[in-house]
Parts: sequence; C-alpha cells; structure tokens
Amino acid sequence: MKTIATAPLPESVRLPRYDRDNLRSRIVHFGFGAFHRAHQALLTDRVLNAQGGDWGICEISLFSGDKLMTQLREQNHLFTVLEKGANGNEAIIIGAVNECLNAKLDSLAAIIEKFCEPQVAIVSLTITEKGYCIDPATGKLDLNQPRIAHDLQNPSEPHSAPGILVEALHRRRERGLAPFTVLSCDNIPDNGHVVKNAVLGMAQQRSAELATWISEQVSFPGTMVDRIVPAATDESLAEITQTLGVEDPCAISCEPFIQWVVEDNFVAGRPEWEVAGVQMVQDVLPWEQMKLRMLNGSHSFLAYLGYLAGFAHISDCMEDTHFRTAARRLMLDEQAPTLRITDVDLTAYADSLIERFANPALKHRTWQIAMDGSQKLPQRMLDGIRVHLQRGTPWPLLALGIAGWMRYASGVDDAGEPIDVRDPLADKFRAITDASNESERVAALLELKEIFGTDLPQNPEFVKAITSAFALIARKGAHQAVIDTLNS
Repeated sequence: MKTIATAPLPESVRLPRYDRDNLRSRIVHFGFGAFHRAHQALLTDRVLNAQGGDWGICEISLFSGDKLMTQLREQNHLFTVLEKGANGNEAIIIGAVNECLNAKLDSLAAIIEKFCEPQVAIVSLTITEKGYCIDPATGKLDLNQPRIAHDLQNPSEPHSAPGILVEALHRRRERGLAPFTVLSCDNIPDNGHVVKNAVLGMAQQRSAELATWISEQVSFPGTMVDRIVPAATDESLAEITQTLGVEDPCAISCEPFIQWVVEDNFVAGRPEWEVAGVQMVQDVLPWEQMKLRMLNGSHSFLAYLGYLAGFAHISDCMEDTHFRTAARRLMLDEQAPTLRITDVDLTAYADSLIERFANPALKHRTWQIAMDGSQKLPQRMLDGIRVHLQRGTPWPLLALGIAGWMRYASGVDDAGEPIDVRDPLADKFRAITDASNESERVAALLELKEIFGTDLPQNPEFVKAITSAFALIARKGAHQAVIDTLNS
C-alpha cells in the first residue's frame, strides 16, 4: 500500500528539506492530537527546514491512539498539515517526528524509559485540562483522581502524565542524568504553573528530597498557543487525499494563522524556534490572558449560542450580522478592558479574529468548541466578569454567554433537539436538569463550585444578570436574545 512516504506527491506539496536520519528524540511529547500536529510539530519542522539539526520528536500516547500511531509508523512518521485559507490551500508534509510509542503497541515500561534517555531535553504536553489531574477548586494535584490514586500506590508503574513525569525524573536523578524542561502547550491559563503544581504535588507524595530536586533543577515555562485546528472529519481527510493523491489518516487541516509565545526558560536547551516566528519572552501571562478572553471567550460565546440557534460552524455564525457584531463587541467592549497587556493594538487584534472566524474553508464545529465547558468558562469568561464586578462596569454579552452555556448544558437546543453534551461534569449537569425546572436552573448550576467558585454565587449582581439572560434565551431563543442584548 502506498503512503505519503512512498508515493510520488504533487509538486505543490511542501516536503521536508532536511536529512531526517539526523533526528534524535530530543523532544518527547505527550498527546499526538490535532493541535500538536498543526502547531508545535509544524513549527519545529520549520526550524529544521531553515537550519537542519537533530531536534526530533518522539510522540507518546498512553491508553488510546494505538490505531493512529500504527498508521503513523506505516508512513515513516510523516504526516500532512493542510493550511486552508480563504483564497487557497497549502499542503505541508511534516518530518519532525522520528519516533512514537504507545502503551498498547509497546509497553508502559518502554515509554517511561524513553523519558530517561540522556538526549531528551524537553518533555512537552498537549493533554487538555483533564490530563493534569488538578483539582480546580484548589489548583493542586487531585489526590483522589483514579489515575493519581493508582500512581501513588504504584509509583514505578504510573498511568497519569504527572506520575510518569515524576517517575522519569526520579530515575534520571538516580542515574545522574540531567533534568529536562517540562513544556505545557495546552490552552489553559498559566499552564507552566499548572503542570509544575501537578508534578511537584506528585513528587511531594513520594519524597520531599525528590520534590526539592525537581523544584530546583526542572523548568516549567509558560506558553501561549494560537491556531484554529478543527478536528479531522471524513470530509477533511477526503480533501487531503484529493490534494495528495494518496491517503494520509494522520493528516489534519487548519487555518494559515499561527502564533506561539514561549517563556524562554529551558534547562537543557531548545530548538531555535525564533527562526520559525515563535515569540520568546520573559512573561507569557499577558499574552495568554488576551488570547483566552478575546479569542477563546468569543469562540465559546459563539459555540453555545450559535449551536442553540442552529449554526453548525463558527463561519456560519459569522455570516449572521448579529452574531458577528456581538462577537466583536464582546471582544472590544467587555474583554479587552479587563486585560493587562500593553503595546498591542487590540482593535486590530479583534478585527483579525473576526476575519479568522469567518474563514469559509475551515469547518470548525460549534459542537466541538462547546466541549468541556466546565473546564473553560472560568478563564474565558468568569475571570473577566470578576473584573467588571469589581469596577462596576457593564458586561451584558458575557452574561449572555454564561447563560448560553447553561442552556446548552441543560441538553436541549432551541429547536427542541437533544444535545450530546461532552464534559467531565456531564453527569452532574444531567442530574441538575432532571431535578430542576427552568426557573430553578440558574441557581442549581451556580452551586457547581468547581466552575463558579464561592464568590460569584454570593454576588447578587452576578446572579441577577445571569438569571435575566437565561430567562431571555428561554423565552425568545438564542438568536433573538443576541439581537435584544445588542439593542439594549
């Protein structure tokens, strides 16, 4: 069977220009998902194309992804990224990955030993919020999480990312090997501190001495990542097959825009990502906050209200004048004033986001963006609302966004059709919906302290605004609620 590694490809397809035989597994990456393929792996590939080198990536997946990794091996670890712009597409074959390991295909022991190889300088992660096993109420490692509980009983055979990282660092320390940098590339606030809290929390359960060594020797840089990468579909894979003339089951489509802002704090070296346009900075947090509130916050707003109103894709929302106006007003009137970033033209940034959202070539599903809302709402919307409450400034669209999430989490759209709600707290949502009527729904959902904390449910202004917005959607539907809120 021909693959992208053996089949002749069209001249328009961009191929690796470096000697892949020189690659060594200097980066070990948790989570061979869509975003990583179209972001960190692609940017590392750009560095290799610019100057060569040996910065190869070994991909790790634990208890899923075995089919994908089997396919990756069959095509010599090459895969395709199709950048889809409004005016045309470009196919790029990524060659930066040189190895992959999976717990089902290989063994957990082989995976842990890979982290212990002397040349490994960076361990990076895209494992989503859930993978760090952090208790959202405390910001510390959740010792009751099943995989964490397993790892505490079986430290040499860990099942969680924090457990594997600590066991690997323990072995490196015992063998006199240098530590590595732990680099979170997940779209979560202060991701460097999140993974540091997870690792140190696990290490402290094992040994105070080990925890001290990790704290002193290992770096945990913060990052801000930005690129719209819809999940692969049969349609997107078929389009890539047509472009290449051969199937690539590991391929992914994305927008042309890409940004990566990284805290420059690496204890064992790094690729010269600057040559690929990566911004190496001393403080990532202002950039991260800007992106989470202006891009991700408006994305979530469109996802919940758009889905309720019957829009399948973000670009469909952008074709509606009212949704488009609401998204831009949310960014500039309600999110931008809460930011700490300086020397950035936020109006130009908002306009660029609207243009990206409107890209008709990307089929970014509102349902996909709506997933895991309980993990996303605090940083995307609630933190900004807290600023407004403190200042006494208005936030009607943020209120509508939270109310839209509440309607979505209740499991029925404006047409009366059931919603497949995907969320770690989905069982709690169903229980709340079953036990409450619409007039009780807001109060019942506000009792979820892992989302709203203890401060917001005690704030009368917050409760009143969300209750009013929820009632508006229930009465008139999401689309009319957006119009009414814009006109109020």
